[in-house]
This record gives sequence, structure tokens and C-alpha cells, in this order.
Amino acid sequence: MLVYTLRRINLFIITLLILTLIGYSILRLDPLSPWAIQDFFQGWTTYLGQLSQMNLGVNLYGIPVIDEIKMVFPATLELCFFAMIFSLMVGIPIGTLAGMRQGKVLDTIISFSSMVGYSIPIFWIALMMIMFFSLNLGYTPVSGRHDLLFDVPYITGFAVIDAFLTNDPLRMQLIQNVLMHLVLPCLVLALAPTTEVIRLMRSSVAEVRKQNYIRAARIRGLSTYEIVFQHVLRNAIPPIIPKVGVQLSSMLTYAIITESIFNWPGIGRWLLEALADKDYVSIQAGVMAVATFVLLANILSDLIGAMVNPLVRKQWYAVK
Repeated sequence: MLVYTLRRINLFIITLLILTLIGYSILRLDPLSPWAIQDFFQGWTTYLGQLSQMNLGVNLYGIPVIDEIKMVFPATLELCFFAMIFSLMVGIPIGTLAGMRQGKVLDTIISFSSMVGYSIPIFWIALMMIMFFSLNLGYTPVSGRHDLLFDVPYITGFAVIDAFLTNDPLRMQLIQNVLMHLVLPCLVLALAPTTEVIRLMRSSVAEVRKQNYIRAARIRGLSTYEIVFQHVLRNAIPPIIPKVGVQLSSMLTYAIITESIFNWPGIGRWLLEALADKDYVSIQAGVMAVATFVLLANILSDLIGAMVNPLVRKQWYAVK
């Protein structure tokens, strides 16, 4: 396991160095930037030194970019966290059901619905949900993280946690308001990952069903419920953990569109504003922050997958 972890860390360091080249190249796109007139590799080493000190520069308005990222990134992480939890809670049961009924009518319906859900443009489904749930029914807010009537103190940057930690006498109403603002963006952002989790889980369950120990469990007279929870899920979930981690990168991509539509003050909307202003310092800082987080999430999912799935360690050690 130590060898596997060290190899993952080495891969992370190499990828991160390549990422810094991309971030530095973005800074050199600005003809007015002092980075553009320096020697490339000499400037890159200076850039690495600044990154090691958590110095990402200042934006067009003279504000340190690292301070802005600390303000906007938690909002995106909060949205992605709830969307991922929803995707797993919905995708794993439905994918298991489809895998256990492989080739049957129910499997066909689930697979077709999953394909349609993955194909629907995220901006279209977001607008339709706003029109139906917010404008017609009035169940959910249209945009933002909370109503302007409430003041959520900045403690952690995560609105749900900050609402719980506040001493405001209207704390329960504030928590409810924050959660209601999360509903629509979370559902929209979770649509594509949910369909992918369904597909991955269906394939994994269908593969596990072919194993001899499942046939032996049926011969022993175990019920379908016991087979699913004692044998199928225990062996079907570990292989998909690294693949679910990969979904985080696509989820962050979808988050840019979701945040723009719902006026969510996250790093996706912040990056779009930086692009509109041609703020190259903010662009490179946002790219570095998002890409580093994705790399860390992928490595963490790989390590967790290796810990719960001994076959991964066996295959890794075999390739030496």
C-alpha cells in the first residue's frame, strides 16, 4: 500500500508541475504583464516561488486573488458536495436495481432514462426547473445562496455550516432558507453525475452477478435481499469509487453553467467574470485552484478504492 501511495503522490507532483506551466503561460498572454517580457523558464521558477508562498497575485482591482478564492471556492465545493451526495444516494440504488434486472424491461427503462438524462443540456433543464418550481409553483427561490433579508456570517465559507453556527435568533429560518436555495442548483448539477453513477453501478452489479459466489449464495437459499446487501453491493461498489472521483472534474465544469444561471457566488461564475474582464491573474489562479482540487480528489478516490478493493493493490504490485 505504501508503494501505491508513493506512486500516486509522484504522479500528483508531476501533474502539478505541468499545471503550473499552464498557469504561468496564461499570465504571459497579457501583453501588459511583466511576466510576458521575462525569459520563460526564469519567470517560471519565480512563479513557482510565489506559488510556494500562496501568492497568486492581485486582480485588476488590486485585491489579492487568494482572498477572493477563499470567498468563492467554498460556495462551489458546498454545491458539488450536496450534488455528489444526491448522485450517490439515487444512482447506487437505481443502478443496483438495473444490474439485478439486466436484460429485463425495468433495466431497459432505467438505461434509456439514464441516457436521456445525460443528454439533456444542463442550461435547458435549469431554466425549465426555474420556470416550473420557482416561477409557477413558488416552491423554491430563483437564485442566490440565501435571501437578502438574512445575514449569514462568514465563518467557514460554507453557507449551511455557517447558518448552523450563527447565534442569530432567526437561526432555524436562516437554515431553512439556505437549504431551500440549495435545492434547484443541487438537482440540476446532480443530473449528469447521477446518470453516470447509474451506468457504472449497473455494469459493476451485472459483472458481480456472474461470479460463482453469487450462484453459491442462491443455492444456499439466501433471499435476493440478503444476496444484494451481503454479497453484491460489497463487491460492486469498490471498483466504481475511483471512477466516481473522476466525475468531480465534469461536475465542476457543469458548476460553471449552474452558477451562472442561478447567480450562485462560486468560483465558476467568478471565472466567467474574470474572462469577461480579461483578468489573466484571476484566470490563472482559478484554473490552478480548481485543477489542484480535482487532482487531490482523484488521488484520494484512488487511494480509498485501493484500500477497500484488494484486487487493485494486487494488480498494481503485479506491474513492476
